Amino acid sequence: MVPVLGKPLMEYLVEHLARHGIREIMVNVAFHHHKIEEYFGDGNRWGVEIGYAYEGTREHGNVVPRPQGSAGGMRSIQDFGGFFDETTLVLCGDALIDLDITAALAEHRRQGAIASVMAQTVALADVQAYGIIGADANGRVRSFQEKPAPEVAHSTLASTGIYIFEPAVLRRVPAGTVYDIGSQLFQQLVAQQLPFYVQNRPFNWLDVGRLSDYWSVVQRALKGEIAHMPMPGQQVRPGIWVGLNTAIAWDDVQISGPVYIGSNVRIEAGTVIEGPTWIGHGSVVRAGARVTRSVVFEYTQIPVGMHVCDMVLARTYGFNRLGEPVCQGDRSPPLRWGDSRGLQVVREDRAIPPREVALAA
Repeated sequence: MVPVLGKPLMEYLVEHLARHGIREIMVNVAFHHHKIEEYFGDGNRWGVEIGYAYEGTREHGNVVPRPQGSAGGMRSIQDFGGFFDETTLVLCGDALIDLDITAALAEHRRQGAIASVMAQTVALADVQAYGIIGADANGRVRSFQEKPAPEVAHSTLASTGIYIFEPAVLRRVPAGTVYDIGSQLFQQLVAQQLPFYVQNRPFNWLDVGRLSDYWSVVQRALKGEIAHMPMPGQQVRPGIWVGLNTAIAWDDVQISGPVYIGSNVRIEAGTVIEGPTWIGHGSVVRAGARVTRSVVFEYTQIPVGMHVCDMVLARTYGFNRLGEPVCQGDRSPPLRWGDSRGLQVVREDRAIPPREVALAA
């Protein structure tokens, strides 16, 4: 549900599925499930039908999430109502993709695969962060290593967490058991020498599983590097988009795009905003402040003279581009941002020296 250009990341996935004619979507939910369910509802406004399967239990009167593993959760859904009785595309909800799903499905069927995994090549030094696929010249998977050390990795082909399964795959998952796709199900498919294939096709795969990933992805999205992610609002100057009812001292500010300024945002005189930057709706950037390559969530106040650089800030928390958290009240550097709602604007009669919140090079 983390927003990218003002929309939850999962919404881009739903839109992408709809573009490729996929109309039935089952979402496996657990922690904070209501946030997804309330936002997406039955999926009608995207031209799809969305259902939900909750993984959890009731303990001492409280409902507690109890995930059953990536494969175990699918088996539970299948046992309940047979949803996976046809060819199924499986996606993780924390990555932006532009995979040609239609072509991937055609290749899966051409190979006669029981399972296909979408992969991309990564640097050898990074293999320990991924599931690594060993395959023959025809793309048939011969090994699957879960986050191996570089010196023992069979290849640099990394699983993207995007799979195509035939119904027979789910029958190999034990019922009522926590069971993982990568570390257990794939090992089983390899051991039984079933028609399990890898597809190493070019597509954007932008994982947002870590805080540092989020900063990087938003930077790319603001620069227009990701397909099907148009900038919202109205472009009023080259590289500058604004929402409704903004109050910006245009004659006394410096704004260099790409920058988006949301609705009911106030940008006071003397401020400098350098893109790629996103200023969420209802925020206030006070006089003399500077915002550089950052994301400012809705209703956040950037105080007089403060410099925000390479950061993501919300009303009560923030982190830098490396994913390191910062807290209000830290002594070095002093952090003074806050909530803009109900802010009373007081005229500044004296110069206030700028205070910086920046990431050292």
